[in-house]
Amino acid sequence: MAGKKLIFVVDDDPFILNLVSKRLVIEGYQVKSFSYGEECVSSLSLKPDLIVLDYLFYNKERSEVMDGKVIFSLIQQFDKSIPVIILSGQEDGAIVLELARLGIEDYVIKDEDIIDNLLEIVKGVLDVAE
Repeated sequence: MAGKKLIFVVDDDPFILNLVSKRLVIEGYQVKSFSYGEECVSSLSLKPDLIVLDYLFYNKERSEVMDGKVIFSLIQQFDKSIPVIILSGQEDGAIVLELARLGIEDYVIKDEDIIDNLLEIVKGVLDVAE
């Protein structure tokens, strides 16, 4: 049962951020959205049950923005028990393998099946966590 599970969604693409966040809310989850990982990291004290994290971030205003791998390591330093699902347009197997070795829960490609694939993984991760 989804109930009041809190999910952080972190993506610099407003379309993806809105699409994923709205769909998770429809599924009954509580969602907090962030455009950048720094915002997510500063809110970890809210103790999310799951984080859906973009892999690559672009910022026109600032030149330095943390990527998903760095953000993931900061999440791990805060609390290794928070599961993280990486969202990315990157289909590079080496990246996926490296992130898997670091301990991500799963990796979802941003394609036409993003919502279906993500929801299946989210439900599986949160059902296991209960």
